[in-house]
Amino acid sequence: MEQKGLKVKRIDIGSTLDPVTVENATLVKAKLTVERVDAATEEEIVAAAKDTEIVLTRYAKMSRSVVEKLPKLLAIIRYGIGYDSIDVDAATDNRVLVVNVPDFCYEEVSNHAMGMLLMLARKLMLQSNTLKTEGWKPAYNLIAPMGSVTGQTLGIIGCGHIGRIVARKAQCFGMNVIGYDPHVDKKLTDEAGITLKSLPEVMKESDYISCNPLLWKETFHIVGENEFKMMKPTAFIINTSRGPVIDQQALVKALKENRIAGAGIDVYEKEPIDVNDPMLKMNNVILTPHTAFYSDASDIRVRTSVAQEAVRIAQGHLPKNVVNKGVEPKVNLLP
Repeated sequence: MEQKGLKVKRIDIGSTLDPVTVENATLVKAKLTVERVDAATEEEIVAAAKDTEIVLTRYAKMSRSVVEKLPKLLAIIRYGIGYDSIDVDAATDNRVLVVNVPDFCYEEVSNHAMGMLLMLARKLMLQSNTLKTEGWKPAYNLIAPMGSVTGQTLGIIGCGHIGRIVARKAQCFGMNVIGYDPHVDKKLTDEAGITLKSLPEVMKESDYISCNPLLWKETFHIVGENEFKMMKPTAFIINTSRGPVIDQQALVKALKENRIAGAGIDVYEKEPIDVNDPMLKMNNVILTPHTAFYSDASDIRVRTSVAQEAVRIAQGHLPKNVVNKGVEPKVNLLP
């Protein structure tokens, strides 16, 4: 059944500075527009969303206490793949749809992971910075030891869509790929050329490890001090998924004690990264500010997809990508 007069709001820190022209170009099809509201605290989020049926958000913490105070809320639509900022159980209990966009940045994130792998393997950042600041000979003297990439082993933690695309790209460089994921369909990993193994086997056998799981209870700190002790001292770890997948304190300790060769990190336990974080001064660590998802094209894709999901609801249909599939919506929505 068509839902008329729905209020749609983009609620986030700094959302009023974010253009929503792409979203509005799609929302107009259902005679909708999106209002932008800045909100950071739970109180601000509740105040912003109290009269709203559809919330679009990238960062807002939609906790149980927030969701329970929003009786008009029909759906929370997140700009992105992960939904750890949303209490999905609370949303389900309160008949609120949780919607994500799982397919907008597969290529971007997998490219970012492979880019970090190659930069670490070839010491590109270290060589470039040293050549600029100290000259030819000091930079040249940095090359050994250096792995070949070709013939080496990449271990993937989390063999979902992005993990499998990383695997295919790594194989183009002649890498062997192993992986850990207790939930993936083995047929999919076989097709991607990934040999499934236990987590300890992946940690011990890999020359490079790419973390690509969703963040939930089972994957919180899935890589910690014990796992770092299993890694080769010549191995590198890369994380483009969610910060808390890795115990960041254990990572810093492993780097300081030279238990591993280095790391490529795009996501952090606390964002933005603390200005005093020791990794900022480590020349065997490549850091980016949670940007693996981004390209101009992926930004348009995610904005368009978020708006399309809102339009589906307004037109009386279930969204395409419902996270809490067992939820009973507050209004009748057709498949």
